[in-house]
Amino acid sequence: MLGFAGLAILFVMVFGGYLLAGGSMGIILKSLPFEMIMIGGAALGAFLVSNDTHTVKHTIKDIKIVFKGPKWNHKDYQDLLGLLHELIRTARDNPVSLEAHIDNPEESPIFLKTSKILKDPEAVSLICDTLRAANLNYDDPHQVEEILDKRMDIAFHSSLHTSHALQGMADALPALGIVAAVLGVIKTMGAIDQPPEVLGKMIGGALVGTFLGVFLAYGIVGPFATKVKLISEEERHFLQVIREVLVANLYNHSARNCIEVGRQSLPKHLRPSYDEISGTG
Repeated sequence: MLGFAGLAILFVMVFGGYLLAGGSMGIILKSLPFEMIMIGGAALGAFLVSNDTHTVKHTIKDIKIVFKGPKWNHKDYQDLLGLLHELIRTARDNPVSLEAHIDNPEESPIFLKTSKILKDPEAVSLICDTLRAANLNYDDPHQVEEILDKRMDIAFHSSLHTSHALQGMADALPALGIVAAVLGVIKTMGAIDQPPEVLGKMIGGALVGTFLGVFLAYGIVGPFATKVKLISEEERHFLQVIREVLVANLYNHSARNCIEVGRQSLPKHLRPSYDEISGTG
């Protein structure tokens, strides 16, 4: 909702202020389609040139999260801690039975209790791979820690591709707006013999290009890039909790202490209370 509210405020304040100051929307509306074709088309072309297919697809997908917000909420973290606790208890009580859960999580009664988590392949894969590695009896838990850190860094940097791509577009838009404005000035100079009122409208139309480039860059695309980055950083906490809990398990802490380590690693607005996870004790 904040995304929609922000866009509404942006448009109302900018164009409302312009109209209250006595401005006319006529010139803007007349020039807008042509300026948008030049600026938007050039920005799209540059975006496709500078990014691979994977990034393009993820950018289209990730734009939705600007309006939907982070994937994981307070309840999801509570469910995650409960899931990890049950898996750790199973691993210690009956290591052989754990294999069925981590080899086929889609059919595991433990994973099926948290269907939302089960639908996230990265989270499920991280849990299963780490528990599988623990069963290999690594001599040094630091080996698994190092593997987890590298994997999480790769996943996090991959999640930032959309933000970087959008920010690159935002950085280019003001310059593309100037390009459109210069073309408008060139057109105006070709009609220099026209009366002042005609030239004034033509120059005004050319300046719409500069306005549009700056408006799109700093009012829409730039904030989108920032929001996607913030959400990616927040969603990283989900994988971080998995790491903290399972690393604590490698050091043979009690199952309850492992869960507490994960709980304490969360920021306050996402952290379940002690009472909320006391049932895992």
